[in-house]
Amino acid sequence: MVTTGQSSPASRTALSVPGYDADAIITGALGDLAPEPGWPRPVLLDADLLILVTSGHGTAELDFRALPCRPGTLLRVRPGQVLRCLGPQLDATVVRWGAGTLSGLDVDPDAVPAYRQLAGEDEDAVISEVTQLTVDADRHAGLPAAAALLRHQLAVLLLRLTLLPGPPERSPRPETETFRRLCRELERGYQHTRRVEDYAAQLGCSVRTLTRACLAVTGRSAKQVIDDRVALQACRLLAATDEPIARIGRRLGFPEPTNFGRFFTREVGVSPGSFRAAREQRLSVRMVRPRPPADSPAPADRA
Repeated sequence: MVTTGQSSPASRTALSVPGYDADAIITGALGDLAPEPGWPRPVLLDADLLILVTSGHGTAELDFRALPCRPGTLLRVRPGQVLRCLGPQLDATVVRWGAGTLSGLDVDPDAVPAYRQLAGEDEDAVISEVTQLTVDADRHAGLPAAAALLRHQLAVLLLRLTLLPGPPERSPRPETETFRRLCRELERGYQHTRRVEDYAAQLGCSVRTLTRACLAVTGRSAKQVIDDRVALQACRLLAATDEPIARIGRRLGFPEPTNFGRFFTREVGVSPGSFRAAREQRLSVRMVRPRPPADSPAPADRA
């Protein structure tokens, strides 16, 4: 794995190279993400990633959703998601950056689709830019100007990806912005409260307004959207860590393990213990998670 950035002993993500700034841009291979060969279980990631598949065919399980991969497949992975890649000789180029890497640049990484199958001129352009970024990261590692160069190269790459043609957009609904605001607030508060009333108060609207927005965007009630987010985090921690189940429950606001067990079984369809025991298998769970329209790694995102 190659990197550039200022040397720093400060806190680093699991994808960082020791001795480098957590906001440095790092490029590497798909295998660098898995602690063991063969991806025996999902990996919990804590950095922003772009993954461009370069060879092989297989499947990427991103937050337990199976996504077919072949050369030209692009994945946009966010911190906190779990990833597992399976397939004979499946390989990819990985670009990793930290939360402050793009500060001050007019680019929104969240506007990049989570899953796309590139083709034609778009594929050629993206491959060219990813290749150049990787070469420059290797060639100019340690040079003061390299960090600025790579920041701007990454910004251009992300801007190009936001401009890729996609499926026709649905007509915007007035409830969409309310739903997005709920999702942002939910990310900050799901470990502390699952009450719709609390989120309505924080957003300055009624419970009915929140429920109407969630139903319009997802087909699920506000309470279901909140519980989906908690269940997703529980699945992530159970599948990708060895943290005790009771401690995971406490982290998610369940002081009593039995209450957490009942909640998880109701939402996912199996007990926490059974879910963890199956983590080395292909994961297929009965779970729907809250997804803002721009953040859906669904097959519809294919070009």
